[in-house]
Amino acid sequence: QVQLEESGGGWMQPGGSTRLSCTASGGSGSRPATAWFRQAPGKEREFVAAIRSGYTYYSDSVTGRFTISKVSAKNTVFLQMNDLKPEDTAVYYCATSFTTILSTIRSAQAYPYWGQGTQVTVSS
Repeated sequence: QVQLEESGGGWMQPGGSTRLSCTASGGSGSRPATAWFRQAPGKEREFVAAIRSGYTYYSDSVTGRFTISKVSAKNTVFLQMNDLKPEDTAVYYCATSFTTILSTIRSAQAYPYWGQGTQVTVSS
């Protein structure tokens, strides 16, 4: 059984930084990918970033500010979040799949395994 454990987040001031972690246990596949999504109150869940075979993908709203990376030996994916803005406030979810198709990498439906979510609040 695949389990994802997230950590990090909390309250930050605008312009601040934080790093989220997602550690996976169980599961394997030939085309693994891990992504971060976020959901703000009253809004739909949206794609933030993904990493697959060493390649990274970002939404337009976080490009240049967020960086996704992976330490394979620890089965851990990180999301470094810099220059945070109030609109980054959301619950952030880690998700993974072992059979991703590149064309769907930004779609929540492509990921069968999800973490519990961690709150990120950006305000002054």
